[in-house]
Parts: sequence; structure tokens; C-alpha cells
Amino acid sequence: MAIRKTLQIGDLALKASNAKITNFKSKELKQLIKDLTDTMHQNKLIGMASPQLGENFLVFITEPRMTKYRTADQADDLRVYINPKIVSSSKEEVIIYEGCGSVLNAQLFGPVSRPKEVTIEAFDQDGKKFRYITDGVLARVIQHEYDHLLGIEFTQKVSDYSKLMSVDYYRERVANLDDQINNSVITLKKFEYI
Repeated sequence: MAIRKTLQIGDLALKASNAKITNFKSKELKQLIKDLTDTMHQNKLIGMASPQLGENFLVFITEPRMTKYRTADQADDLRVYINPKIVSSSKEEVIIYEGCGSVLNAQLFGPVSRPKEVTIEAFDQDGKKFRYITDGVLARVIQHEYDHLLGIEFTQKVSDYSKLMSVDYYRERVANLDDQINNSVITLKKFEYI
């Protein structure tokens, strides 16, 4: 396992520009993906971007897993996004409370309004280009991690700062509210290589 320190909000590496990956066969890229995966799992996150490990490359991963707080219809496989680009998003937006590995020490959650559905194009770990159209919590984590590649933290997008809360309060009082559950359900997973 290769668990690494997750940079916390305020670290300048989170705001630095990120380089494109040009060598999909490099040992460094394979190690970065492993480090992202191991660190994400260790911290019980559903996504992680390379700048959070102090590696300024256009790489992130997602894996919303089933837990006691997340049902099977809110889960997806581990996916790697290299040199990603969100090519379209729905006009309809939904509010879902977000947390982040880069505020792990603060343990904060807050409401963020984002497009309900997104289409992203990226390369997988083997250098094969794909398009993924999705919604729910998967669209949410894709947008959240994509923002990291642009130097944007979710705290910059909180819709009502008076509703920031601790992770414990979120889990006890908000996570199981109907709107949070309904907005998190993944009803669309259209994945194709292009």
C-alpha cells in the first residue's frame, strides 16, 4: 500500500497549474494511480485528484462505494480520468452536501449546487480515450475532482456558508434526507470508448 499525506486547504500546490500526461506507460503514472487509490481508500473518500497528493498532473480517480451511508444505486466502479475535459453539463442543478480529503482535518461538509448531469471525456490508465455520461453522486464527484485540477476547492462553491457542518452532524442529520438521497442516486451510466 502507498498511502500518502493529503494536502490540506491553503496549500499552494492545490492552486498550482497541472500538467498533461503524455506517457501513459510511465512507472510514475502507474505509481500515482496506485497512491491515489490507496490514499482514497484509507481516508474513506469517493474520489481524489493528483494535486491533493502534491502531484500537479491532470489525473483524478472516482469510486463511490456502497457503505452504510451509500446504497448500491449510488455506487460505481473505480475509474481513472487522465487529461479529462467536461464537455457538457445539464442546465438543471441539484444541491448535494460535499466534503473533501483536503478539509479532512476540519471535517467539514457544506451544500454545493452543481449540474445534475455531466459528460466527461478522458483517457484511462492504458491511454484509451472514453466518454462517460452520468448523474447523481458520480456526476458530483467527477465535477468536484475536476475542480481540483483547476485549482478550485469545494469551499469556494458552498451555496450557504451558514449551513457548513461537521461530518458527524452531516451523517446524523442530513445524509439521509430525501433530497440528498434522491440527488445522489445514479440513474445514468453511459460509458463508451471513443
